Amino acid sequence: KLNKQEENWSMMEKKIQSAILAKTLPDVVNLNSNFGYLLTETNAWLNLDTILSDSVRNQYLPNFWQASQINGKSFGIPWYATTNITIYNSQLFQQAGLEQPPKNYSDLAEVAKQIKEKTDKYAFFISFLPEELSEVLESFGKMGVTLIDVDGKAAFNTPTGQAVFKYWVDLYQDGLLPKEVLTKGSQAGSDLYQAGEIAMLFSGSEVIGAISEDTPEIGQVSKPVSQITGETGKKSMMLMNLAISSNTKLPDRALKFALFISNNQNQTAFTQETNVLPSITQTLENNYFQSLPSNASTQDKARIISANQMLKAEVLLPQVKNLNELKQIISQNLQAAMLAEKTVEKAIADAAFEWDNLSGRS
Repeated sequence: KLNKQEENWSMMEKKIQSAILAKTLPDVVNLNSNFGYLLTETNAWLNLDTILSDSVRNQYLPNFWQASQINGKSFGIPWYATTNITIYNSQLFQQAGLEQPPKNYSDLAEVAKQIKEKTDKYAFFISFLPEELSEVLESFGKMGVTLIDVDGKAAFNTPTGQAVFKYWVDLYQDGLLPKEVLTKGSQAGSDLYQAGEIAMLFSGSEVIGAISEDTPEIGQVSKPVSQITGETGKKSMMLMNLAISSNTKLPDRALKFALFISNNQNQTAFTQETNVLPSITQTLENNYFQSLPSNASTQDKARIISANQMLKAEVLLPQVKNLNELKQIISQNLQAAMLAEKTVEKAIADAAFEWDNLSGRS
């Protein structure tokens, strides 16, 4: 007998952690890869390498499967993913004398300067709040910075890491970012974009459809392009996994159910219904993700761009237990530098010191 239980994600992490302690964890759990990493320390999940054949594993995108491992062990079956793209206001770009949106962070800084000078508007919004710092943390990986080394120590206090700190500090101090980036979350960016006050929005492909419905005048001039990256060329994603409890009394049935949920047929139906991206190679090769219809909408174009990013997309957030604390530490020190309360060198050194002392790692 299979019992299916759905929970609000805002309470999910606490409920899963409580279930692990009480040994009442469901046989199969759907969770994001970063939370899955965290719980591997508790031996909560079955090591799938011991029960899965290579023929089954090879059905999934290799980079997705790699993102579902920690210390070489597979803790979950990759199910579906989301990835950001760049949505830009072509009308504002035209007013600024720009023909193409930026592809990397270096170009982004130049575009931000030109848009501000020509239109007196901001190019984009990115939140520096601790709870919404994922996009900023991902920028470190895209620009070639390892945040945490294999021993769990801070690895970002390097010349390259300082350059990333300085990149964001300079944008803010040069007046090229809204002051609200220090106090508001990503919803503020969406609101500003739909109000025509910023020229770019970094978000999932499904958002472009909502923009067209909510603010048709902005939707008509909105165009999708690939996600901003750095010199590494890396693109980020958020991956959801199906993990199997190590305490399950029905490992074979649990595995069969997880593979059924994530098989090609079900992923094809699920991803098209929900505007997420599949983890199975065959599903991603479906025309729905590869070919534009003759009467392609902006939403169709955004979907194809997102799908094309999947073959090389990575989970760029570090596999660490105290990810929220890392976000808090970097946010506080980066904001201090942006507000000229600390130098870049002092801010990044303090952040590294605080992280290494969090659990006595220094």
